[in-house]
Amino acid sequence: MVFHRPPRASARAVFVVATAFTVASSFISLIAPPLHAQSSPTAAVAVGAADIGGTVKGPAGPEAGVWVIADTIDLPTRFSKMVVTDDAGRFVIPELPAASYKVWVRGYGLSDSDKVDARPGAVLALTAKRAESPAAAAKYFPGMYWYAMLKIPAEREFPGSDRNATGIPAGLETQADWIDTVKNSCQSCHALGSENVRSPHKELGTFPNSVELWARRLQSGQAMAAMAVTIGRLGPERGYRMFADWTDRIAAGALPFETPRRPQGVERNVVISAWDWGAPKMYLHDAISTDRRDPTVNANGPIYGSPEESSDFVPVLDPVHNTARLIKHPYRDPATASTRDDPLGTSVFWGDEAIWDSHTSIHNPMMDEKGRVWFTARIRPPENPAHCKAGSELPSAEVAPLKDSNRQLSVYDPKTETWTLIDTCFTTQHLSFDGNGTLWLSAGQPYSGVVGWLNVKQFEASHDEVASQGWTPIVANVSGTGKREPFVGADQPVEPGKDKWVKAAFYGVMPSPKGDVIWGQSMGTGFSRIPQPSYLIRLIPGSDPTHTAVSEIFQPPGGAFGARGVDVDLNGVAWTVLSSGHLASFDRSKCKARLEGEAAATGEQCFEGWTLYRMPGPQFKGVSESGSANHAYYIWVDRYNTLGLGANVPIATANGSESLLALVDGAFVDIRIPYPLGFFSKNVDGRIDDAAAGWKGRGLWTTTGTRAYFHSEGGKEARPRVFKVQMRPDPLAR
Repeated sequence: MVFHRPPRASARAVFVVATAFTVASSFISLIAPPLHAQSSPTAAVAVGAADIGGTVKGPAGPEAGVWVIADTIDLPTRFSKMVVTDDAGRFVIPELPAASYKVWVRGYGLSDSDKVDARPGAVLALTAKRAESPAAAAKYFPGMYWYAMLKIPAEREFPGSDRNATGIPAGLETQADWIDTVKNSCQSCHALGSENVRSPHKELGTFPNSVELWARRLQSGQAMAAMAVTIGRLGPERGYRMFADWTDRIAAGALPFETPRRPQGVERNVVISAWDWGAPKMYLHDAISTDRRDPTVNANGPIYGSPEESSDFVPVLDPVHNTARLIKHPYRDPATASTRDDPLGTSVFWGDEAIWDSHTSIHNPMMDEKGRVWFTARIRPPENPAHCKAGSELPSAEVAPLKDSNRQLSVYDPKTETWTLIDTCFTTQHLSFDGNGTLWLSAGQPYSGVVGWLNVKQFEASHDEVASQGWTPIVANVSGTGKREPFVGADQPVEPGKDKWVKAAFYGVMPSPKGDVIWGQSMGTGFSRIPQPSYLIRLIPGSDPTHTAVSEIFQPPGGAFGARGVDVDLNGVAWTVLSSGHLASFDRSKCKARLEGEAAATGEQCFEGWTLYRMPGPQFKGVSESGSANHAYYIWVDRYNTLGLGANVPIATANGSESLLALVDGAFVDIRIPYPLGFFSKNVDGRIDDAAAGWKGRGLWTTTGTRAYFHSEGGKEARPRVFKVQMRPDPLAR
């Protein structure tokens, strides 16, 4: 294992990136020109007819590294664009649609400036407003600076026990399990550090103490059952005490113990565009703009979102014409339940209104080479048909019969505006195409211990959804032979010469671009109802995956835990993010010893294959400083330089820091999304609209993914937003 700890955010800046990269693919022509950290401090601010530019000054002179935001409601859907000032406090907001804008300044150490009216072509002299107090300044900090103030139970209080006086229940073996639960079960759905979470509304009622306030608070809305499960993992009384102590201290005036730094170096080159889409009561999980294997597919085309438990309507953005619309996702069986019928607690924001109404639970979209959009979506009730269960002659059912499936599959063809619904025996969560067009799907929770796929070519030729699908158990290659041997069940001990079925189904799934294996990631204790570590899983399909697929399983090394999401770079190296506060890579080629025996079943092997990078930001007090309090929901590798920081750059969707974290040459480029406050991303997608247009022809796409978007800036009237992130050569480039 190699451990990298990039400089702390308060120590020094990050950093001019390498100016050239090579890509061993047909996309080598997509490499952008070199990036420069700053323009010349004496250069004038050049503004075109579609730009707004100028300077920002404060009481002490030019304000460097602050955001200038332009926002308009004149277009068919609300639109904003954001840039960062250079060393001399200058800025250019490029390529704005014709409209009237409100323009203002936001930055660390500041309060928002007065909003100025402007139209494209204007040159403005903006006046920054210094924050009148540390509390006023801290209002604009990323959420993790606030939730890092949580007092995590000390290591000595673990393992938990049902008879433990500390209130920590059995199943939580370590402090890491507690942190993993807080991050991967609480922070993964809600922005814990946002103002509405850290400062509970008085409208909840009057309570004898804040423990009872939090007990009432977690009953609000349609997520109350899921929140009850999570607080149960922590031990309700002890979990409530932790959150109550946190909000009590904040109410008494406590502030974050660390402060963020302003954007530095190439972080000032960013251009962020944002559009409203969806509906005010909707939240979004993911978005897709192109084919993961070829980012030129669907150039300048619509962006599609997945509203998960909130709605059956798919939001669609046309970024060229600045319009947003909704498409109704169908389902096959009228008996399919809706989240509208889930248990509901009275909400401060919505009263007893059930704001979610989703039969389809549209979780994750993916686009194919034809521009069709594939979704993991529910189309029927959970009980499986007979061909999935024991006694079926379907080969996969003979190996691993499945009683139910909680989510299946669909595909939307924009050209014909038609839906095709595809029933799967296995539950679906995420999905990815391999180089042969096979669609691989994860199951999310580990209970089934299987990985499923759809042979798309076979399905298109036959329309036979049963014959075109298959699945395989996760069979750890305990025998070390490199091929699947007879295996023992998941609840059986290891036997010499045999492999072992491990109940660790994929959450993240990604075929290697080298075409040899499928990488998966399995969730740990914080997400699962069964105590287990998280894993990276390397599945070798073989010629007949149902019968030949065999897996290698890898746990993170000591001090690292809580893998979430997986992607694979062009070299076949797997990347993930960890709830221990790390971004991590795993290189299978570094394994020294033969992978076999008990360790092959537990994943306690090849620790030398891991490289860890500490995410920037503060750490919880009393927790190892090897990681940070930052949390990332997922990981995405920019294989083809769609952002402009180079090829093969891993990017973490760090909703703890309300940013995208790009790792370039071992150092982080921290791209904060400053508006609206509470940016919370669960995915990234990159597209090339015009390879000849330099930075203007490429960019990343992401969306807000918090389940309670009304906790963000804008409140209950706000709509979810979709963001485009671009990197220009310098902060004044047009």
